[in-house]
Amino acid sequence: MTAASSRHFVLAAGGTGGHLTPAFALAHELERRGHHVALITDERGAAIPGKPDFLPAHVLPAGRFGKNPLRWPGAIKSVMEGRRMSRQLYESFEPSAVVGFGGYPALPALLGAKAMDIPTVIHEQNAVLGRVNRLLAGRVNAIATSYPDVDRLKPKHLAKTHLVGNPVRPGVLSLRDEPFPAFTEDGLFRVLVTGGSQGARVLSEVVPDGLSMLAPALRARLQVTQQCRPEDLDAVRARYANHDIPAELATYFEDMAARLADAHLFIGRAGASTIAELTAVGRPAILVPLPIATDDHQAANVREVVKAGGARSIRQHGFTAKELAKQINAMAQRPETLANAAHAAWNCGRPDAAKDLADLVESFGGADMMDVIRVGSNNARGATQDVEAGQGAARERSE
Repeated sequence: MTAASSRHFVLAAGGTGGHLTPAFALAHELERRGHHVALITDERGAAIPGKPDFLPAHVLPAGRFGKNPLRWPGAIKSVMEGRRMSRQLYESFEPSAVVGFGGYPALPALLGAKAMDIPTVIHEQNAVLGRVNRLLAGRVNAIATSYPDVDRLKPKHLAKTHLVGNPVRPGVLSLRDEPFPAFTEDGLFRVLVTGGSQGARVLSEVVPDGLSMLAPALRARLQVTQQCRPEDLDAVRARYANHDIPAELATYFEDMAARLADAHLFIGRAGASTIAELTAVGRPAILVPLPIATDDHQAANVREVVKAGGARSIRQHGFTAKELAKQINAMAQRPETLANAAHAAWNCGRPDAAKDLADLVESFGGADMMDVIRVGSNNARGATQDVEAGQGAARERSE
């Protein structure tokens, strides 16, 4: 790319992995295309592992609007200060567009861009439009979604909505063309269990006992890898030892992509990045949506892959050892059953999410906007995702 065609873009995201993982993926793609990219986030995001070295981070004030109205004036003051600081950044950086990924730091960044007539795009990782993205939906130039069916997305915004998917890490995406690991009637049955960055206690309490209740022939072939909270490690290790089930436990696995590549079954939460990676690789799963997730968005996240047959969902109040064993026995009773579920999950993947999102972002601030935005012509189903078809599937959930 020539210097004349190289442009500047700003990405704005909250300081959690769910917001920053797709932001980093887009940053890599834009940088690969010869553009310059900067990040607006909070202190957590500026220090989070995995941030690209080429991506400078700018920390802006971002007020949090909680349930206590007494704190709202202070939050508004922080947002306005962040808006002022973002405008100072834009005056020197001159971005062609500002892209928000949700989280409170995205709010002042996009308000500042709007005040300066800079094109804006928001990306929603979940199947429910998040709070900040709902506030901004009517103001931005385009809305990029990860699912064809997004709750709380108002019909009047569908004309500017584009289905692109949720970008995943290159290390995980590289596994997409690898075959599902051989699963035979007498081979190992490898199960991967995670509960987010800190592990979920309910998984530590239920999964060992559930695995112990599997059909004897299946249980005898188990090989478990499980992420746990530090304070739960000893208790979980004792549970597996009592059940005589081989298990490797840790609070963090650096080679998580390799673990996912070897797994025959995943058990864990239903965060947007988790589902994006499961469908990118094609791994069957038993998902337990986090019950306290905002707007119950994890329950919404599982709809597509469950409907396709690539996963099963168990609400936490019904997540018992007996129910878990029942679901695993049904999924793994025959080798072809698990392989079919893996293929169904793979079909839900959108491996071109980072490229499609970059195409959308590039369409602003440069040449005339494309008449048609490519939003999945090379996805797992091999068919072009018509924007209007994706729009018709979205619906609004009442507040």
